[in-house]
Amino acid sequence: MQAKHRHPASEISEHAENAAHEIQSAGAAALDSVKGVYAAAQNGVVTGARSADRVIRSNPYQAIGVAFGVGLLLGFLVKRK
Repeated sequence: MQAKHRHPASEISEHAENAAHEIQSAGAAALDSVKGVYAAAQNGVVTGARSADRVIRSNPYQAIGVAFGVGLLLGFLVKRK
């Protein structure tokens, strides 16, 4: 009986296809993970913005005072440099 000998180029091609498939699968898994993180971050930002909006609408003068104070502080810090 003779053992079947495969052409080296076909073996290399098969290994390359397998590696490409593994890389594609890993990339798809990473993309799904990033999409989940993005969705969670987006929900957090939207929730924070809604919360800030409620606080500003319920306390407009205090919000103006805080914004003025933060602007003043940033102005001093930028001018100092």
